[in-house]
Amino acid sequence: MMRQKSMAATMTSLRRSGARLFRMTTKLLTTVTTAVTAKAKPAKAPPKDAKKPKAKQHSPAGKTAFSPNPGALVMNIHVPPNARPGAPLVVLLHGCGQAADTFATDTGWRDLANKAGVILLMPGQTEANNRQGCFNWFRPGDTGRDLGEAGSIASMVKAAVKARGCDPQRVFVTGLSAGAAMTACLLAAYPDLFAAGAVVAGLPAGSATSMVGAMTRMSGHGADLPAADWMARARALAPIGYAGSWPRLSIWHGEADQVVAPVNSQQLAVQWTQLQGIDAAPSTRRPRPGMVCESWSRPGEGPCVENWVVSGMGHVYPTTKDSGVSAAAEIAQFWGITA
Repeated sequence: MMRQKSMAATMTSLRRSGARLFRMTTKLLTTVTTAVTAKAKPAKAPPKDAKKPKAKQHSPAGKTAFSPNPGALVMNIHVPPNARPGAPLVVLLHGCGQAADTFATDTGWRDLANKAGVILLMPGQTEANNRQGCFNWFRPGDTGRDLGEAGSIASMVKAAVKARGCDPQRVFVTGLSAGAAMTACLLAAYPDLFAAGAVVAGLPAGSATSMVGAMTRMSGHGADLPAADWMARARALAPIGYAGSWPRLSIWHGEADQVVAPVNSQQLAVQWTQLQGIDAAPSTRRPRPGMVCESWSRPGEGPCVENWVVSGMGHVYPTTKDSGVSAAAEIAQFWGITA
């Protein structure tokens, strides 16, 4: 009798866990993460036997071919009229359900690029890769060096630097949500390609290796790993034996984010300070109305890592219209591409 009761209790627990996982998955699949309220038009579903389409290249200033393209992504590039040889290159990774061009406009990056002469590279996801239009940041085959989507983005960067005469020492990457999680993976996999990055409402590099793991991490569960373990997950994506410097990182998260738990930004800060070899305690803490920024520095140097937490903000890329602060402007200053 006791054994039957134990088995019944176990089955009940499993049913409850399954129900919770179903609700979490449904929430992910129905939530369109937008930087403001813009929403991409849904594409027609491809045939079940459709293969990944060949990537398209589009540019307001002409086409830039790139190869290889193992992740079958789309390349978009914006070249302002005032861009000069040696201009910085900023890679923008949109969130789920967003269009690359719209994301650049809504976040303020297009206006900033036009004023500062910065070239924008905007990789685009396809429905054939992910039905929700998300970058596949939780799949090892899409985040490893020269693999899948990560490999395609790196290939785009190299092609853009060569074709547009960008400064290879001033290549940066930022993204929102799934694009932010992919940003962290790219910074870990290509520390020799990117000078710095910015993760907005994202997660640490190597957070998950499956959809279930992604949902768990997004909800804030299972993220309390030791600092050394977080560092090891990032190093696992890097070139074998890599001993060079690591990109600087700006982290942004809304305190009221209901899609990606804010604890993930704290773990990302832990991961990156470990990689940088910096003390875990912040060097400075700069409170502002409705937000606070903690930063980590080496003696005599500027910040290597900074973490912004915005009170009352949800799952968005902050702009002056919705959050009272332009993340694009602050990030550009942190990177050193604007005054």
